[in-house]
Amino acid sequence: MFAIIQTGGKQYRVQEGDVIRVESLVGEAGSTMDLTPIFVGGDQTLFGDAVSKYVVNAEVVEHGRGPKIYIRKYKSGVQYRRRTGHRQDFTAIKITGIKG
Repeated sequence: MFAIIQTGGKQYRVQEGDVIRVESLVGEAGSTMDLTPIFVGGDQTLFGDAVSKYVVNAEVVEHGRGPKIYIRKYKSGVQYRRRTGHRQDFTAIKITGIKG
């Protein structure tokens, strides 16, 4: 059985035992949280109002920061060059179960 969850404006396909990195969430490492799926698949496919009785259980594994990404801006002829960087915060969560 798998589910599609939405968090941080993105959708993730998860199943029990997966560890995924999502946008930064509130919670200490080791705490649990419940996520609502938007789609459940497996033996039967459920979406819409039928999926409202399902819940995805997750455990916070760690908080961290992703790799640095460099952004370069350049305009020819005017000697304009800029380089900036960005590191995105993330939360690693482990899917402990999909129950309904």
